[in-house]
Amino acid sequence: MSSIALVTDSTASLPVEVVERYDIIVVPLQVVVGATSYDEGVEGGATAETVAAALREWTPVNTSRPSPAAMLEVYEKAAASGATGIVSVHLSSELSGTYESAQLAARESSVPVVTVDSRALGMATGFAVVSAAEVLAAGGTAQDAAEVVRRRTAETTSLFYVDTLEYLRRGGRIGPAAALLGSALAVKPLLQLKDGHVQMREKVRTAGRALNRLEELAVAAADGHKVDVAVAHLANPDRASQLAEHLTQRLAEHLEGREVVLGEVGAVIGAHVGPGMVAVMVAPRPQEYDAGGSSTGG
Repeated sequence: MSSIALVTDSTASLPVEVVERYDIIVVPLQVVVGATSYDEGVEGGATAETVAAALREWTPVNTSRPSPAAMLEVYEKAAASGATGIVSVHLSSELSGTYESAQLAARESSVPVVTVDSRALGMATGFAVVSAAEVLAAGGTAQDAAEVVRRRTAETTSLFYVDTLEYLRRGGRIGPAAALLGSALAVKPLLQLKDGHVQMREKVRTAGRALNRLEELAVAAADGHKVDVAVAHLANPDRASQLAEHLTQRLAEHLEGREVVLGEVGAVIGAHVGPGMVAVMVAPRPQEYDAGGSSTGG
């Protein structure tokens, strides 16, 4: 086992079995529904279903980052358990202050901490965190793990469809002008995460066309690569399942037997995208890491 601890946050959407297999430490973000604050991803915490219902009822929903003190507590606990260093990977600093909290805590940590702004979100971050775990398990350094995260998220295509831009506008993730344009034209927006920012990719007229277009863009993104693929949704399981099924068939050669990861987004992401969202992430697989400093095709 590596003496370097690997930390990420709950928005990476990592399944419990993956977290346990690689001994990843997950720090929860918080969701505030009405006047009640919940940790994401813990027993008794906010769920995607809770958030979707609250948004439909116009109950105020907000999110907040872990404090620097909370991050430092995580780092010190890892150090007390024998970690001689830490790699801390978090969602895009353009979307959350979590990375800033990590940076501030790293300055006070009793062991060296390499903080990484993934410039990504959801399983786009999650896939990269798993790659970092594999690098550390193979004997790589903290800097090696950080570099594979940066490289992998930079190469990942993250696309998503939303029923309305209103929730992104409320959370300040897009400007009011873009939200108004989408509503005025009655279009269904396809968005992308580019260098950490949410950007408009295309506009289509119907939800059906939007999902078909997501599929085509995902297939194009996989061209020439071995890939991991994730499909995520909020309160839209039928369309997400259909998209995952189509991509499993069309990208079989690129997946090489791996499954398309399918699941509902966490409460934090759900609070900003709203019910009906469907996302797809296509992550080219990195080369396998060799502790001797070389790489072989992965």
